[in-house]
Formats: sequence, C-alpha cells, structure tokens
Amino acid sequence: MPKIIENRLIEEFKDRDAFSREDLFDFFRYFEPDLKEGTFGWRIYDLKNKNIIKSVQRGYYTISYKPKYKPDISEEILKLARSISERFEDAKYCLWDTNWINEFSQHQSAKRIIIIEIEKDFIESLYYELRENFKFDFYLSPDEKTIDFYISESRRPVVIKKLITRSPITKRTEKRTKLYTPLLEKILVDLFTENKLFYFFQGAELMHVYENALKNYTLNYTKLFSYAKRRDREQSIKQFMTNNMHHLVKDVLE
Repeated sequence: MPKIIENRLIEEFKDRDAFSREDLFDFFRYFEPDLKEGTFGWRIYDLKNKNIIKSVQRGYYTISYKPKYKPDISEEILKLARSISERFEDAKYCLWDTNWINEFSQHQSAKRIIIIEIEKDFIESLYYELRENFKFDFYLSPDEKTIDFYISESRRPVVIKKLITRSPITKRTEKRTKLYTPLLEKILVDLFTENKLFYFFQGAELMHVYENALKNYTLNYTKLFSYAKRRDREQSIKQFMTNNMHHLVKDVLE
C-alpha cells in the first residue's frame, strides 16, 4: 500500500475515536473504485500488521496513535506476585493497585487498596498464605460493613476475592517476575460495578476516570462490554457513557 494513502488514512480518521469497516471501505474505494472485498480484507490485515489501526470492537477500528495501558508495577505488587506464583502456580489470578487510577482522576486519592483476584477454589488458601507472610491488612471477600468499618480505616488494605471467569487480564514480566494484571477494560468495569469498595472513585470522579481513560488509551470495547455483561452492568455502563461522554463513544455505541 502506498505510503501516501496510509498518511491520508491517518489524517482522515485520527480525530475519530472509532470508525466502521464501512467507513474504511468507502475511503479505499475513493482511490480504488473497483476494490474487491477480498482485497479489502488484506488491506485491513496490512494496516493492523503495520500498527496503523487497531480493532476496538467487531467491525470498528481506531488509529493506533494511542498507547496500550501498561501501569507501573510497585515492589509491593511484585513481592505479592512472586508469592502467589510460587504457591499457586496453576491458579488463574490477577492483582492491581488503586494508585493506578490516580492517573485518570481529577483529585489524587490518598486511599490505596491492593486487589487480588483468584479462582474461587484458591481464595481461602491464598488468604491464609499471604496473611502469614506479609504485613498488610488482608480482607477476604469483604461485605459492605467490613468496607465501611475496617477497610476505610486501614492504612494497608489488601482485598482478596474471586476472579470472575473470562475476566480480561494480561500476563506481564517485570524484573524477571511473571504476573497477571487486569486490562484497563476490566478496571473500568470493576470501578463502576463495585461502587462500595471503590467509594473514593465515584460520582464526578468516576466520570473523569472514564473520560481520561477513553481519551488517552486504546480500548477494546468488545472486551469491555462483554465483561460488563458478565457483571450484569453492560446497559448501565453504556448509558453512563452516553450521558457523560457521548462525544467519545458515539461511533461505538450508535
């Protein structure tokens, strides 16, 4: 594909958060009126391979100038990951730190919670294992009362809970340590769904988090809405986005 066409494509779509397969087909047909569907499929493959476009959901794409989300991993997270991987080698898990959300929020939250999610058969074993080896305040699947009276007052809370099947997570390697962390799509859904646990990122703050995440990073909306559906929040999150940041998601939701 000529470089000049690639540059024109970037200019044409760079200010849109998403564009459809039909939009892309119309763009190419302007330069190649006789373009066949099979050849067009190869055009899309070539653009993806060159990292010019990325899929955001089935049949929709975005220009790849936005980076993928890759938060910094603290030493505390690494130590927890090493312990989990050594003791529960075959278990699916992920862990993350609410400090990561400060990148997106309007106000920097002093409250910090480390979240560890693991397959339900390993939850209790992991809880007792970590409690014996780390000086954190560990909470196992906390209810609303525990959140209000204990987690909100704790200086070093770590919440251990069940990992929902097919959660969008990714494998990383940091300082020779392999660990699993949630994708940004999962974090956004969890913040919305678990408003009691993440009480310090609700209301107007949640709107800022979503808007900045959507603006600054490439998101896969198919993964986001699929996971939201598993958490019974798909329509609620779509309505939240429509009401508060329609300009960023109109091409995806309409």
